[in-house]
Amino acid sequence: MSYYQRNNFYSHIPTITKNLLIINLIVWLSCLLFNRLELYFALFNYGSGYFKLYQLVTYMFTHVSFDHIFFNMFALFMFGGVLENFWGRKRYLIYYMATGVGAGLVQLLVCHLQGITVPVPTIGASGAIFGLLLAFGMLFPDTPMFLMFIPIPVKAKYMVIGYGLIEFFFGVANRTSDNVAHFAHLGGMLFGIILILYWRKKRYR
Repeated sequence: MSYYQRNNFYSHIPTITKNLLIINLIVWLSCLLFNRLELYFALFNYGSGYFKLYQLVTYMFTHVSFDHIFFNMFALFMFGGVLENFWGRKRYLIYYMATGVGAGLVQLLVCHLQGITVPVPTIGASGAIFGLLLAFGMLFPDTPMFLMFIPIPVKAKYMVIGYGLIEFFFGVANRTSDNVAHFAHLGGMLFGIILILYWRKKRYR
């Protein structure tokens, strides 16, 4: 690929999505270079005594493993650019941050209801990513999508419903070997649907 082609591809990524990708990559590389840095950015449950308010923002830009950041950033690239072009920069950024922070709040609530007091760090952009997936399914419900390695098209609305049910099932199952914050994912979707419905109601008025 020539320099022109690379530059042309890079310039076609919408501004906010591009900056989100860059910030996530910088934080990921920083965590690789500086040992235990992710513990300063992670979201800790309130009862642990390690919770700080700023963590509701920093946790969603923090990743440790390559596969974690790869799949999140791939989804951000795929869905984020479409939504940014549809909504515009301001509304898109508000939505992304609201769903990410909302996912963190739901995670804190679930830990509180479960009575968890030991430090449980939560990291990753997955809550905001699930918010983007929810938005794509609501705004472009009949768009055909393909699951990885399965060449069968599925409408976006059914994909979103399926992911939501899977996350709910695993969240309720609460297996000890499962370290995924499933309710945070659902929290991102919950705050996403609330915000979209609010904007629709406001527009109709």
